[in-house]
Amino acid sequence: MAYDPDEHYKRLAETYDGNWADRPQYVSWMADRIMSWLEPSPGDRIADIGSGTGLFLSRLMDIASPEAPILCVDPSQPMLDLLPEDPRLTPLCATAEQIASGEVSMPVPAVDAFVFKEAIHHVKDIPGTLSGLADRLNPGGRILIVSLPPRLRYPLFEAALDRFAEGQPEEDDLVKAMRDTGLKTDHTIEEFTVTIDRDHWLKLVRNQWMSVLSTFSQEEITAGVEEIRNRYPESPISYPDRFVFVRGIKE
Repeated sequence: MAYDPDEHYKRLAETYDGNWADRPQYVSWMADRIMSWLEPSPGDRIADIGSGTGLFLSRLMDIASPEAPILCVDPSQPMLDLLPEDPRLTPLCATAEQIASGEVSMPVPAVDAFVFKEAIHHVKDIPGTLSGLADRLNPGGRILIVSLPPRLRYPLFEAALDRFAEGQPEEDDLVKAMRDTGLKTDHTIEEFTVTIDRDHWLKLVRNQWMSVLSTFSQEEITAGVEEIRNRYPESPISYPDRFVFVRGIKE
């Protein structure tokens, strides 16, 4: 089944934030980790690539202002339409590639930070795109990638885990691509333990909340849900959510 990212995020837009409604600790943890890795200062110009509804921007908004708003970049206008109406946020409907190439102009010629939170896998030419974005950083600027590793430990059906792994960039490839831009690069893997009601998890899978799930037919999803149900007979389900953090700093 062909994956249409525009259709996927248009369908998910209205319910996107609700996917994490019962996991506020995770949202707070991720927002804190992004803040810690970026180390932004008030007045910094930050562009969040793949910002969606702005769910993970709470901590960054604390240092943003109407004079230096966060640039929320996303190719899905329905997702951007759900951003909070806040002068500290400026939406821009575009892809990372369009920003990197200059096809779509930012409101400012350069920024102090680009953030990719689980969005880098949508980029077709990662080295070229990171290189273009590095050219649009102020001195001392940062690029931060937060990405899931190819092999997930999620309670998904096996076909979904395998297909996800096929399309997800490896940590070493992300690190090399960042270093090749000339940015000073560091990286690590951080982990958060998710505990979720089994029925809610099955509902998320049925709703195809992950982009990889949208590549399966409804019949395959139904069979996959039954596979998960048999493998995880008890509730709640706990699993480790692991993230690759890769940061590049322009010296």
